[in-house]
Amino acid sequence: MPVKNFVLDARLTPPVLRARLAAGPDGRQRLLAPGVGMFRGAPDPGMLVGPDQAIGALEILGVVHHVLAPVGAGGLVVAPEDAPRTSAPARRAVGFDDLLLVLDPSATRSESAANQSGPAAGPGVSGGAVLRAPTSGRFYVRSGPGKPAFVSVGAVLEPGQTVGLIEVMKTFSRVLYGGDALPSRARVVRICQADESDVAQGDPLLEVEPVDAADDQNTKPHPA
Repeated sequence: MPVKNFVLDARLTPPVLRARLAAGPDGRQRLLAPGVGMFRGAPDPGMLVGPDQAIGALEILGVVHHVLAPVGAGGLVVAPEDAPRTSAPARRAVGFDDLLLVLDPSATRSESAANQSGPAAGPGVSGGAVLRAPTSGRFYVRSGPGKPAFVSVGAVLEPGQTVGLIEVMKTFSRVLYGGDALPSRARVVRICQADESDVAQGDPLLEVEPVDAADDQNTKPHPA
């Protein structure tokens, strides 16, 4: 039985495009379309996006290209101020430099207190804070066979820390810890998905609990 690995044959790898980055006067980042086509699969508001993370797919003349966040991009996905208060379409036509995402690098949990109740926890979750899949694909808890897991139960997480990988059509993107409904520092309570599980956007990946300074001190070894 062949062993899966992360060395990909370039002939089997779908083309990849990088979104264009523009800074707004409000300090937010605009990720712009790198071409003309049909865009889909954008992460939901509140998801944390970092450089080289998949932010959707752009179909150009029948060819699907994965779109990655550019170098320098980073922040929570927020809805544009002029966006209609309706669900985004599954696919939408975009032109070159049309807006794909708005990121707020300075966003914090306090800016979305209304969302703290959040949606139902979902399968495999007992009701704590939950890190959810930013996109659909295959979830990996380690970088390759025999490699250590990115996180384990009891591990303390900080924003921007890698907790797994998601594969979409042979393209791998890091899943980063962070989000407007998550503690700034947290301990992993439960890993909700097995290695190489197929997940849909919004599925729970990790359940976490807040870590305060006292908890942090208690977890450190005491001197002999």
